[in-house]
Amino acid sequence: MFVVQQELNDRVKMALDARFREDILSYEQQYDMMVITVNKKCINEILRFLYDETFLKFQFLTTLCGIHYPESDKPLGVVYHLHSFKNNQRIRIKTFTEINNPVFPTATNIWKTANWMERETFDFFGLVFDGHPNLKRILNTDDFEGFPLRKEFPLEDQTREDKNNSMFGR
Repeated sequence: MFVVQQELNDRVKMALDARFREDILSYEQQYDMMVITVNKKCINEILRFLYDETFLKFQFLTTLCGIHYPESDKPLGVVYHLHSFKNNQRIRIKTFTEINNPVFPTATNIWKTANWMERETFDFFGLVFDGHPNLKRILNTDDFEGFPLRKEFPLEDQTREDKNNSMFGR
């Protein structure tokens, strides 16, 4: 099973390198899934290629979600989990951007199911999907300010004086 999966991963790598070599930032294996990090400027071209390519056929978008790594130079990103039923293969595509330019092209022109996933990502991370047919909040109220899944606030109340830090190994 592992040998077959490795051969499928190698096929994806060769196909992407042949067409997008300078835009592929990294390949890595995380558990049972190949993770490909790509430049934001060509994300839609890569997704369309993976969808259309005859021997790849990643035609099922399992999930699309935002990520936030506040310490990074490009802290905001989008993760796409794709599935090829033809090859019984799953891959993860990641792309990142600066915090002051959180704009990505929409994937609704490839998968209709990206619609609600992009709206949720917009709602919780503030990522804008250029070309989206109806980009608005779906879970938070329209007047809600901020993006609750960004890591912009400390997890604990720093003003509390009644907590005993020895209980937490500090």
